[in-house]
Amino acid sequence: MSGRETALNALIACRKNGAWSNGVLKEYCARDGLDARDAALAARLCYGVLQNRNKLDFYLQQLLTGKLKDLHPVVRDILHLGLYQIYEMDKIPASAAVNESVTLAKKYGKNPKAGALVNAVLRKAADTRGTLREPTSYADRYSHPDELISLLKANLPKGTLEPMLIADNAAPQTVAQVNTLRISPEALAARLADQGVAASPHGWMKDCLVLSGTGNLDALPSFRDGLFYIQDPAAKLSVLCAGLPEGGGNVLDCCAAPGGKSFGASIAMGGRGSIVSCDIHAHKTALIENGAKRLGLTNITPRQQDATQTVPEWIGKMDTVIADVPCSGLGIIRKKPDIRYKNLDELASLPALQLKILETQSAYVKPGGTLLYSTCTVLKRENEDVVSAFLAGHGEFAPEPLPLPGIFPENTTGMLTLIPGQYDTDGFFICRLRRKA
Repeated sequence: MSGRETALNALIACRKNGAWSNGVLKEYCARDGLDARDAALAARLCYGVLQNRNKLDFYLQQLLTGKLKDLHPVVRDILHLGLYQIYEMDKIPASAAVNESVTLAKKYGKNPKAGALVNAVLRKAADTRGTLREPTSYADRYSHPDELISLLKANLPKGTLEPMLIADNAAPQTVAQVNTLRISPEALAARLADQGVAASPHGWMKDCLVLSGTGNLDALPSFRDGLFYIQDPAAKLSVLCAGLPEGGGNVLDCCAAPGGKSFGASIAMGGRGSIVSCDIHAHKTALIENGAKRLGLTNITPRQQDATQTVPEWIGKMDTVIADVPCSGLGIIRKKPDIRYKNLDELASLPALQLKILETQSAYVKPGGTLLYSTCTVLKRENEDVVSAFLAGHGEFAPEPLPLPGIFPENTTGMLTLIPGQYDTDGFFICRLRRKA
């Protein structure tokens, strides 16, 4: 099976079953036996179409003789794939994009005329490339639904909306967090170079390398040997802001899977102390366990635990509690492009859940300890509003200024919202609270 066909099947699964593109792509690439090159093509096509769907429809409206809504959904998916190759991928000949799309239409299109339609539309697209009207609205230009754009506009500082929309459609960096318990960043960069991977120091986050040319990470000897893990700088920054106990202590990571923050905390603590790393799902605690084992982090104890349910023996025992709570995920659209198309009404109940988790976890913080609240969204109702509601009922906690790298302005509020397009990170919210001694 080709990378194009795998991408088509992934798009169909996302559309029909509400599947997440990153998960279904990984599954389908393995199922279809794709080599590294075809798997990379499948990912580029699937993510590219999801990132540009409205824009591609804007072009399709001009290329069709009929109405866009009359297209069979699978044929529309195939046309999106073909258009993306013709308009956005310089290294693929238009003829190849057309021919391969026609083949898919003949195989997957229920109408026997589907192949002819795809052939005619994509040939017209190739012949008229550069002459079609360009989209002017943010919704069409950046392929974010109008409702989502309105929501973001109401939550973002002036001048940051369009840069975020642009960043959402850009390829994120692959950032490696170095396991400094085993190797230095310089030594790891040299070892990766020997394995054909380019690595350069991150611009502002210590002990991080920006990688390119990784291929399949699981196949890299340096990865298998536990010399690094992949994590966005925003998530790493939240760990550094958590107020970890020096020289060892008790840390709880209550919504930890797949484990990146627990790994970062373990390394920052020099492998000392104790970290209980929880998730509500057993299969996700297995991810934490496997990751910690690969990295050689022996002070992490995975545990299946609902973050809204109280564990009496933990009350008042933790030096640091990390609560990176379930959220709308609107800060990680660049990594999960299909988030932009989710039903926003389904997000309404999140703040209540987030506040419940924060209140439950706060009981575990010992006097003088820290409570870190974080999300990967930019919505105030899930961020500042949740913190304000918590503090209104918990006078024993107070915000504490965040220790940030020099690239950031000095922090005095104890809260920070990272917006995509500013520091080349995911969208992220960080709040550090100190329990009064």
